[in-house]
Amino acid sequence: MASDRQSSSVGLALENQVCFPLYSAANAVVRAYRPFLDAIDLTYLQYIVMMVLWSQNGINVKELGHKLHLDSGTLTPMLKRLEIKGFVIRKRGEHDERVRELYLTQAGIDLKEKAQKVPEAIACKIDMTLDELIQLKNLCEKILMKLS
Repeated sequence: MASDRQSSSVGLALENQVCFPLYSAANAVVRAYRPFLDAIDLTYLQYIVMMVLWSQNGINVKELGHKLHLDSGTLTPMLKRLEIKGFVIRKRGEHDERVRELYLTQAGIDLKEKAQKVPEAIACKIDMTLDELIQLKNLCEKILMKLS
């Protein structure tokens, strides 16, 4: 009986969990981004939205949410703040007025130049080899795929 309690507590030991270092690493990465993103007036979530828009200007909000694994309750207020900052505009879809589409403003387009330095700065902070970073990215994507 005592060994059953001991073995069940081993399964609940924090140091044996995958979720905790994954959660802690994700938080540490977001914190590492903060000074670089503060300099360009973006939060981390706003930054990932802008990265999508820099590669796919005119995306609809629903597709953006799917791509970033964010629900509309998270996305809508953030998009409003990006609009207030003057980086994006939201328009009704040309073919379907129920659809909301996002477009970069000139300020949003210009912001890309300032943001170019962020990935390299983060890579220097993390200080891992390219192979390690690719392996980490692939493992995270695998977890996300299996849990989605």
